[in-house]
Amino acid sequence: MTNKDPRLADRKIITKKEVYGGKEFDVTYVSMIEPKPKEEIDRLVKEGKIRDSLTGYKFCCPPLKVNTVEEMNPYIVRHGDVPCKLRDGVTIYSDIYLPKVITEKIPVIISWSPYGKRQAESASNWKLMGVPPQTVTRMAKFESADPGYWCRYGYAVANVDPRGIGNSEGDADNFGEQDGRDGYDYIEWIAQQEWCNGKVATFGNSAVAMTQWMIAAEQPPHLACIAPWEGTGDMYRESLSFGGIPSPGFNAMISLDCAGKGYIEYLPAVLQKYPYMNEYWEAKIPNYDKIRIPAYVCAGWCHFHLRGAFEGYRRIRSPKKWFRCHREFEWPDAYKPEHLEDLKRFYDRYLKEINNGWELTPRVRVEVMDSYDYDYVTDRAETSMPIERTEYKKLYLDAANEKASFEEVETESEVVYDPNNEGSAIFKYTFKEDTEITGYMKLHLFIECRGHNNMDLFPWVKKLNSDGEYVPILCLDAPYRGAWGYFRGSRRELDEDLSTDYQPIQAHRKDEPMEEGKIYEVDIEMWPHSRFFHKGETLMLQIYGNFVKSDWFMDRNLTFDVDNGEGKHVIHTGGKYKSYLQIPVIPPKFKTGDYVYKM
Repeated sequence: MTNKDPRLADRKIITKKEVYGGKEFDVTYVSMIEPKPKEEIDRLVKEGKIRDSLTGYKFCCPPLKVNTVEEMNPYIVRHGDVPCKLRDGVTIYSDIYLPKVITEKIPVIISWSPYGKRQAESASNWKLMGVPPQTVTRMAKFESADPGYWCRYGYAVANVDPRGIGNSEGDADNFGEQDGRDGYDYIEWIAQQEWCNGKVATFGNSAVAMTQWMIAAEQPPHLACIAPWEGTGDMYRESLSFGGIPSPGFNAMISLDCAGKGYIEYLPAVLQKYPYMNEYWEAKIPNYDKIRIPAYVCAGWCHFHLRGAFEGYRRIRSPKKWFRCHREFEWPDAYKPEHLEDLKRFYDRYLKEINNGWELTPRVRVEVMDSYDYDYVTDRAETSMPIERTEYKKLYLDAANEKASFEEVETESEVVYDPNNEGSAIFKYTFKEDTEITGYMKLHLFIECRGHNNMDLFPWVKKLNSDGEYVPILCLDAPYRGAWGYFRGSRRELDEDLSTDYQPIQAHRKDEPMEEGKIYEVDIEMWPHSRFFHKGETLMLQIYGNFVKSDWFMDRNLTFDVDNGEGKHVIHTGGKYKSYLQIPVIPPKFKTGDYVYKM
């Protein structure tokens, strides 16, 4: 196994034979950081016995003290390191927070992720950016339900260290089927506790959302509802190999920062051994069809969990599901008072059976972004996503003048750029009337690679104001470009079963090297987006051959193993090469004369 991460130098590496979809695979595992309390980590850093202050610091954990009871404040009691034995005999531990006074049986909200269950005692360098100090108590697990809020309203909160994490036994799964099976066992165990009313829910951002898909797909009888707020679903397409371009760095960072006494599944090494979609990677995709319970799903337009949140909402089979698409980053969004109150109404309805009118909540709510931190509209009610009244329109590209038009371009032309020197192709369209774009875009191109057998593409859709100046979106006060996509030319084959006219999805079953001088017609998936363009403002499509970082802080976490060689990229337009960007135009709900009803 080859890997550039220096932290692997101190790790033990093993291979396990595991069966997925009836086939056997060699799965790589690496040893985790030995669980240590914060005080010991600080001492080892000071003595120079570990490399830096981050090593072993994010997800370390306090010593195991089984079944301890501690009063956290006058209202809340923590039952610490409560053991739960899973079906295969492995024991995992959780901290369960309960109201100090319980007059009737209560429901429980579960947080399940590889982050330490006592975040305040371990992950001190993981901050909830955008969330003011003391908004969330020290009882809360990272990106999870805060007992300081929920216990006051008659809920229990269980912070779980899954298999292999912290002091829990076994080896850790990496967002796969084992999490689902273990979550099933834990839910059925905790639902039988004397204080529980038999109703269990899940909640959380990011990793704490991702595990919810897997657990809910196992259909534990006592799981009453879920609330995955920002969660990747397809680990291959959305985390490790964007558009077929390997990008294992972020998963490597998370995996190598986890603390446990055993090993954790190491997906970057598995990707090296199995670079194509197969039964192993398919097992990392939740079985959405089996999720039938009420669900409250959120998606942030400026987050790399965006695609997974959309896929999850669209593909689960629950007749009772709600979707909120917002422009805020996941952490401040999750802890805003109005969103906590909204989630409480959802939980009250399905965990306490309070008839509070929750079903009148719009099934889809959308924030449409404009410029900087301005929104065109907030929480607009819709009935579906994609929005029912969407009009898909094609902006035809013209390489001769870097323009785009709703009219077909008759004259053939081409743009050639060097992908290795931040070269790019640019196409612009200036709107003649106010226009909202919300939903899925698709890029249809005629491409050629000169001097190599592959070309990696990184398209972005940006906004320019009426003076031609670049206008980003602000999220956490940082500039964010706009809609994005990823595409590897040798992976151009589409999965016909998954693809739609508005969302082409690559199959990733094989590599098909591009031939010198041959022009290929390809469809490229763009991740969902929502943006308003005023009359006179410009949509700019910019296609790079490399991932060009911006000032957006999340860019620092993304690196790509590009394969452009010394080749030049060519995009053909016009005539028989009808390259275009398909955009989802949302007409107003009602218009009369010059007056438009925007809501």
